Amino acid sequence: MLVSCTLLALVTAATATAADKPVLDAPSIPQSEIASPAGLPAIGKWMIAKDGSIAHWLGERVDGKKLHEPINVVLIDASSSSADEARKALVAAATAAGYPVRFGHSTGYRGYVGGALYHQLPQGRDDAFSNRVFEETNNHGRIFGPHASEHGFVFIGAFSREAVNFLRDPPHRYASFNQARDGFARALAEHSRYRQTGTVPLGNAIANNPEVTTGDHDGLAVVLRRD
Repeated sequence: MLVSCTLLALVTAATATAADKPVLDAPSIPQSEIASPAGLPAIGKWMIAKDGSIAHWLGERVDGKKLHEPINVVLIDASSSSADEARKALVAAATAAGYPVRFGHSTGYRGYVGGALYHQLPQGRDDAFSNRVFEETNNHGRIFGPHASEHGFVFIGAFSREAVNFLRDPPHRYASFNQARDGFARALAEHSRYRQTGTVPLGNAIANNPEVTTGDHDGLAVVLRRD
């Protein structure tokens, strides 16, 4: 059953300050909200909000339903020799791909990978990776990790597209998860050492639920690797 209530009751006692330090141990995440894709560490299905609940896209409702934010990107850095190097390489790759760190987005999210929760990248007060300024329609996302694995340093991300029109209320509205995921993956593959290797099912597409939706998300995360 989908868990939409608070997932992390002990989060305030376990918060870490560094982005590469886990926030809370694995038992705090229900097993039903964790995917176990072949060849990858365990991956949480959702971006987690500050209060420990599943992130609800700007509080927006689609067809009267809450819009949960799925993890839809997996990045593997098989080249870097440390977590810090992997983080710096990822920020540089995203910037080269046209997704620099930009302000104007909500922050404070976390993601679960490899048995622990990680703070978001980028870490600014209101920053995200985005291909446009927040006053324009844009693809943007947050990335979590890295988790050190036998295959390299693993990051996960949640990307979405928002349509911006200041003649309506609210001006920022959800447009697509798939378009943002695919656009980021394509740009990263074209302008960095990351290469797309396929997709992996995470089982986080919600259909036929009267209260919650994931919009156009198809339950797949794109996988990119840096060798």
